[in-house]
Formats: sequence, structure tokens, C-alpha cells
Amino acid sequence: MTSSIKNVHIVGGGLAGSEAAWQLAESGVPVVLHEMRPVRGTEAHLTDNLAELVCSNSFRSDDAANNAVGLLHEEMRRAGSLIMRAADAHKLPAGGALAVDRHGFSAAVQKALLAHSLVTLERAEVAGLPPDDWDSVIVATGPLTSPALAEALAKLTGEDQLAFFDAIAPIVHHDSIDLSIAWKQSRYDKGGPGGDGADYLNCPLDKTEYEAFVAGLLSGDKTEFKEWEHNTPYFNGCQPIEVIAASGPQTLRFGPMKPVGLRDPRTGTRPWAVVQLRQDNALGTLWNIVGFQTKLKHAEQVRLFRTIPGLQSAEFARLGGLHRNTFLNSPRLLDATLRLKAMLRLRFAGQITGCEGYVESAAIGLMTGRFAAAERQGRALTAPPPTTAMGALLGHITGGADATTFQPMNVNFGLFPPMEGAFRGKERKQAMSARALRDFDRWLSPAPLAAE
Repeated sequence: MTSSIKNVHIVGGGLAGSEAAWQLAESGVPVVLHEMRPVRGTEAHLTDNLAELVCSNSFRSDDAANNAVGLLHEEMRRAGSLIMRAADAHKLPAGGALAVDRHGFSAAVQKALLAHSLVTLERAEVAGLPPDDWDSVIVATGPLTSPALAEALAKLTGEDQLAFFDAIAPIVHHDSIDLSIAWKQSRYDKGGPGGDGADYLNCPLDKTEYEAFVAGLLSGDKTEFKEWEHNTPYFNGCQPIEVIAASGPQTLRFGPMKPVGLRDPRTGTRPWAVVQLRQDNALGTLWNIVGFQTKLKHAEQVRLFRTIPGLQSAEFARLGGLHRNTFLNSPRLLDATLRLKAMLRLRFAGQITGCEGYVESAAIGLMTGRFAAAERQGRALTAPPPTTAMGALLGHITGGADATTFQPMNVNFGLFPPMEGAFRGKERKQAMSARALRDFDRWLSPAPLAAE
């Protein structure tokens, strides 16, 4: 009976913690979900909602046949993911990506969890290690783990906390964008979930405008690093634009400002560079500047971004920023079911494990929830096969990566075992995806989770 099963405690109500709670509750295991907001805030969160998206509103590619993150989406859907259910219900136009209305998405996740009879939400900070009588705990505190808990974990593991910066993109009010200059188009007119192939607003720059923008970016007044931020490495996917620009004058044209696959309808030609904006809410009133995380001071951001054609009168709902993320040296500290080797009653989920990205964090939460549920119910549950997106990601962070050089990693086909046979390019990716879904379905079938 469910009533005879002890609670599992989850610390942290982000994407990973919310997904872990859902998987546990759906399997019949009661959950107490501890979220410190609003009792204690963070440097990046704006609300006290569960599963708040603090950075981009994109879950990246939704192409399950050709992209590893799209494959991860599909595996999560097949495993009954609450995060993917909410994302699909609140998707926005974004080319080949799955982008969501961040407020609708978060509200849907919170509503589902609060309505579940086996989920209890407690709003309080867990300062330090969880109490000894919590014999099964999932720590899903994310990249902004509270200082007290982070310090306790450092003492317990004997490991120095690794850290990197994550990024917040600026958001612009749609009605302040000059649509006589900016035009709607996805690169190569590629469509995707919720979109029609013209999902981004594109602001073109000619060579002179681009060079002036780069010069202003490099010379602009930047926020000073806090003491605890010095000597902290950036994760490559979240580098501030001024760091990218400093590596070479043309670097941005091959990164977030690449113009390939786009044609300015005013000239019929490809611009020298382009700044893209992606819809950020269901109403279409807010658009975020893609890839424009920065340490520029806010006044400097407003001045410089208004030099971009189409944004000369831009009004900003939010300006860009960077904050430090912390994560464990998971290959050294965690076992194959994400338990802390130094204290087996603790499991970890989400970005604190050293995975990178919303979907990856939620996927680790999904697996952690299933591992904890099986343990509570006395069932055996093996890890997903390494040929699957979930299994490949799990294998990387729990031993596949070199512990001496461990850094955060998005899911990618490089983490998968190679395919046998002569496959090339897309054919190889499609074969790997097909293999993954076959193996994932077999992994699910012996002991599927069912709601009580």
C-alpha cells in the first residue's frame, strides 16, 4: 500500500526536482518537495514558482531523428515526463527548436504537482545537510545551491566546488522593434514545433555596423567580478558575447550573429551579420536576443544594443546578465544511480551533477526519481542503456567523463556508443536515434510506472 511507503525528500523545486517529484508520485511513492524560494531568493530567479526558467526559454532542437537533444525530448515523453508535457502544452514558434512561454510552462508544472495527492510542497531552506532521519533524499538544488548546503557538501566530499558562469539573455518589448528593418525568418526557412519557418526576428548589420558593434562591445563598461567569481571558467555554450568577440573580430559572425540561411527582403542579399530575436511569451509581446549574454553594465547594454538596426528604439523588459553555477565532480563522487558515494542516502539531480541545459537537467531528475522509487518499493531498476540519450548522459556524468578534467556537458551523439556499419552524416544520426528509441522502449517495458 502507498500509505506504508516512507516519503522521499527532494531539495529544490527547479526542473530536475519537479520532474523527480512527478516520477516518484506517479509510481506511488509519497514526496516532500522542499523549495527555499521565496523564503530565500537567488541571484537569478524572479519568482517563487516551481520549474522557473531563469535563462533562455528554449529547450533547443525538437528533432528526434537528427539531434541528440530532440531525441532526449522524445525519450522523456515516452517516460511520462511532466516537464515535456508542460513544454508541449506551452510551445511557441521557434524554428526547429522547442521554445515555451516561460510563465505558462512554470504554472503548468506547479499546478500538476500541487494537485497530486502524493506531493507535499514545503517552502523553507534546507540549510546544510538534510536531517539524519531523511533516509532517502534527492538534492536538486541546481546551479545556485544555497551557500550553507554547498559548504556542507564540500566538507562531506572533500572536493573543491567547481564552478562556471551561466547566462541570462536580454528581453525586448516587441512593440519597440522597428519592423521596417527587422524581418521574420528562420535560418533556411526551417520550421519546427509551434512554428512555420519564419520564427525569428532578424536585425541585419552591414560590415561597418558590425565592426562598430564589436568595437563597442570590447570597450564597453563591464560589471566587475565578485570575489567568488574570479578565476571561474565559462561553460562554452554560455560565454558572454564580449568574451566571444575578444577571441577574434569575426568570431561573432560565426557564432550568435551568423547570417547564413537568411536573406534581407529589402536587399535580396545575405547581410554581413545578423542579430536574432526569439519569441519569449505566448502573447508575442516579449522577444529575447538570442545568445547575447553579457557582463556589460545595464546602461551600456541599452546604449550598445540600440546601435543594432531595428533595435534603435528598443525597450528592454530585462537586460542580460551572468551568474555563477556550481556543480559536483560527479564522475568521482556519484555512483551509477546518482547516489553520493560518501553518503548513500543522498542522490543528486539536475545541473549540480554537471549536466548542462534545461532538458538534460530534467532528464537526470527523471532518472533519479525512478531510481529512488524503485529503491523505496524494493524493485530492481537498471540504468537506461548507454545507446539511449538518457543512458549516454547518465554514463558520462557518473564515470564516462575524466574526473580530472570534468566540465558540464550537453547531451550529444559523441556520448553514444558508435554504430556498426557504414553510416555517414544524417544517416548515422538517424540510425543512432532509431537504435536509441528501440532500446529505450525495451528499458521501459519491464517495469513501467503507473499512477496510483
